[in-house]
Amino acid sequence: MSAIDDALANNATYAQRFDQGGLTAPPRKQLAVLTCMDARLTVSEMLGLETGDAHVIRNAGAVATEDALRSLLISHHKLGVREIMVIGHTDCGMTTFDDGAFRADLEKQTGCVPVAPAAFHAFPDVETSVRRQVKAIVQHPWVPDALRVAGFVYDVHDGRVRAVDG
Repeated sequence: MSAIDDALANNATYAQRFDQGGLTAPPRKQLAVLTCMDARLTVSEMLGLETGDAHVIRNAGAVATEDALRSLLISHHKLGVREIMVIGHTDCGMTTFDDGAFRADLEKQTGCVPVAPAAFHAFPDVETSVRRQVKAIVQHPWVPDALRVAGFVYDVHDGRVRAVDG
């Protein structure tokens, strides 16, 4: 059985006991979380969140890309989010490569030079990256001063989330 087949079988079991059809789109805690796609991060468990509490936006490296910003702006302006957490993590795969070298490898492997993605957003240091993402969000012209944006690093070895100073 493939991973997709297994996931669909698990969904059938989940759907049989599903009782959350009455939840609304605005998150109860008025919180959005921008974090990494790394499978070691179980956001709901590490932050004590329940379904319906927060919007969780994930991508490689917890980067405030155009699409992540789009989601965060909708979360705030249309769905009432008042706080944003940017959470990077230790041992992040984005610290293990360089954009230019990765692009060159892919072009060599495939023989193609595509336009997108324009960048992979690799970084050498997770704390510096988190600070950069917070700054990118805060400085966006459609993000009001009243919206709290804070940066954090999750330690994949001990499960702790710690604040990153601005």
